[in-house]
Formats: sequence, structure tokens, C-alpha cells
Amino acid sequence: MKKGELVFIPFPVVGHIVSSLEMAKRLVARDHRLSISILMLKIPGFEPLNKSYIQSLLGSIFAERIKFIELSEVDDKLDSYSNLISHHIKFFTSFFENIKPHVRNALKNLIDSFSAQPDSPALAGLVIDMFSTAMIDIADEFGVPSYVFFTSSAGYLRLMDHLETLSTGQNRDIIAEYEDEPDAEFVVPGFVNPVPAKVFPDVVLDKVDSPLILGQYRDMRRTKGILVNTFVELESPTIDFLTKDKLFPPIYPVGPIISLNPSQSQKETEIVTWLDSQAPSSVVFLCFGSVGSVNGEQVKEIAMGLELSGVRFLWTLRKQGQSTESEDYADLNEALPEGFLDRTAEIGRVIGWAPQVTVLAHSSVGGFVSHCGWNSTLESLWFGVPMATWPLYAEQQINAFVLVKELRLAVEIKLDYRKSFDEGTVIVKAEEIKVGILKLMEPHNDVRKKVKEVSEKGKKTLMEGGSSYSSLCRFINVVFDNIP
Repeated sequence: MKKGELVFIPFPVVGHIVSSLEMAKRLVARDHRLSISILMLKIPGFEPLNKSYIQSLLGSIFAERIKFIELSEVDDKLDSYSNLISHHIKFFTSFFENIKPHVRNALKNLIDSFSAQPDSPALAGLVIDMFSTAMIDIADEFGVPSYVFFTSSAGYLRLMDHLETLSTGQNRDIIAEYEDEPDAEFVVPGFVNPVPAKVFPDVVLDKVDSPLILGQYRDMRRTKGILVNTFVELESPTIDFLTKDKLFPPIYPVGPIISLNPSQSQKETEIVTWLDSQAPSSVVFLCFGSVGSVNGEQVKEIAMGLELSGVRFLWTLRKQGQSTESEDYADLNEALPEGFLDRTAEIGRVIGWAPQVTVLAHSSVGGFVSHCGWNSTLESLWFGVPMATWPLYAEQQINAFVLVKELRLAVEIKLDYRKSFDEGTVIVKAEEIKVGILKLMEPHNDVRKKVKEVSEKGKKTLMEGGSSYSSLCRFINVVFDNIP
């Protein structure tokens, strides 16, 4: 019986690693002929992921058919880490070019190990990340197919492909058009509404990064298919357009792919104990992801907004650390307005790190003020918790636009808050925050009702006969049909 091994090359940050691992688990659980190796990369300036944490996500049931291959540190040919701040796509592009020899050696060693074992699988292809399209060249060298696992929305994929077509195919200067008319809107086939340039990812409007990031989407057209972490019932018009585009690789909507593994920590126990004492759907949860943080002035506006709203709250407040990950404050009082913790002791909690899945799953949580990272979005939809959008960087602006304007699945605190990795100059005022939170927490609004409906559809799509279940089956058939 023919066996195949896929090699995943995820972008080495928490959100991408976790969703890639969940994707790998789905694949091997669906077909016993498949096995998977995941290349673990190390980017200078990023804290490597804890091995025990990754192993806990994997679980013993998959340990035999999913393994990790650690690549050695890259040599010191990269531009300085400070480039991550100003031109992070340039930095990442240089990184993936530099690790090509390491990936080549890892694949050669893997193939050699297959030849030394009876009944071993064949190398079935590479599954690359949206940022690691340089690895398509390596797949071509080994004569195997390459596929993309796209960890964001179909809307973001469609937008970026469209902007690449405008830039290369029509020779339009997107940056100049934005600078001439910042309020310009673009008609993007696959979207219901015109897309404001203000919600474009900031890298698209950066003279250094723009050609690099758009080039990655041009490269994706060379692959044999794109797995997208979404589902037909969520992004139907966009998926329909991508599916019918004959110039684009086949699209496989296989989501929602999220990790539901609960952590086991004393801090989590304390949070859950507090949530247990709150009424159903009465708590608003504020969290901006593992990277997200806001400056001191903005922290104070959030605090005032919460007080003005009078809504019960659980607020994850973190500061920017030495790496791109955020870290907890040693003393929360240093960031908050004087007396805030005492005045709100009866209605709220301010914490550092939060077990987001555990919080969103709790019955007392009735709303989520979110940075609109795609993993967080899917988690919120899974648990039927409506969101208020507050995007900070990367593709989060377009995610927020899709949620609020296209799908009517969220309320808006802000859509065009452009922070990138620097301290932002736009400050969202307390009154805006209060209004957004009160609208979010209305008990019987249309958004809340629609989110509950999408939540049920998202769970059903993964069951046998569901659209994502069927899409994953089609992908597996393609993998085996294309084994060299």
C-alpha cells in the first residue's frame, strides 16, 4: 500500500505553529497512509517555542506519525534584528533564503532514512506557510509538489492576490494611489463591498516590503493547492470566486482549525474560579494576542472606557517584551490609572497572560474585544462569542473589515487602527471604547444571533459530510495522486 509523508514548513511563531500542528493532526487522523514531519525553524530575535508545550499539543496518540525535525541556527548573514521593526517582510524573506541549504539537507536526510527502512513512505510534498514561499524552489529541486497551508482568511488571500494582479498585471502603483487618496476604495471581485485602502495590511503600503509580500502571492500560484483555515459557510462569496479562478491553484477550505487543548496552570484555575462567579454572558473579555500591546496613553483610555461602560470585564494587559512576544507587567499598577484596580475590584479583573480558549469557552463571557488575529477570530466564532474589532497590525485590519462589513459578525471599535510593530500614533478614546463595548454586550442584537448560527455551522462543517470534511478528503486524494 502506497504511503506518503508530507513535510510542513510553518512560520516559527505560536499562531502558525499551533494551527499547522492541528492541521497535521487532522490529516493523519483522516488517512492512516499519511505521516508528517514538521520542520522547526529558529528566527533570530524570536524566542523558540517550548518543546514540552509543542509535545503537549501533539499528544501521544499522534506521536508515531507526526515528528519534529529541528533545524540548526542559521548563520549570521541576516540583516540586523532591527529590520524586523521597520521592514519585517524583508527580514523574513532574507531568513527563508538563508535557510534553504538547511532545509535541503533535512529533506535529503529524510529521504535517505526512508531508503534504509522497509515499508517506508515516499516524500509526498512540502506544505509551506504563506511566508515561506521560497521553499517552493526546494520542492521543485526534489521533484515533489508544494502546497500552501494558509493560516488566515480567504478574504485576506483574495485581497492580496488581487493587489498582486493590479501591481504586476496592470502595473499600478498601489502605494502612490494610497498616498494621493488615502480614502480610496478598491473594488475587489469576491468581496461584496468596496475595500478601503485604509484597511490594507501595512506591508502593502511599505516601499520596501510591498514588492516582497506581493511576490509571495505570485509564487503561491506555482503550487498544487492551497489549504485555507476557513469554511465555505463563513466566507462563501470569496471562496466561490477563488474556486472559479482558473489561474489560481485549487482551494481547499478545511477550517475552522483551532487548538482546543486546555492548559493546566494555577493562574488558569484562578481565572476560571472568578468567571464561575459571574452571570451568563455578562463579562467582556479584552485580549490583543501574544504579540499585541498598546502604549501607556492607550492603556489609560481603555481603563476609563471600561469604567464608563460599567460592564464586567476580564482584561489581558501586557507590555512589549524584548522579542516580538508580549510579556506580563511585574506590577499592573504601574500601567493603570491610580486607584483603577480598587474602583473596579467588584466588577473586573486585570491579568497578564490568559488561557484564551478556556476564557472564550466559559458561559459567563458574552463578548470579546479582539485584535482580530485569525486564530482568535475562529476561536471566538467556535464558542459563539461576538467580537468588537480593534486590529493592531498585519492582516488584522482586513479581518476586521470582513467581520464587520462583509459578514456582519462583529461590531466596530476601530477598523483602521494601524500600529504595526511600532508604537501607534492613533489613540482610541474612552468614549469610543465605552460605546463599542456597550453595543457588543447588548443581549439580543443581530450580531450575537448571527455569531451563534455561524458557530453551529462551523462545527458541523468538520463532521462527516460537512464541507470542510469533504474538502480535506479531496486534498488527501490529490496528495496521493501526485506522489512522484
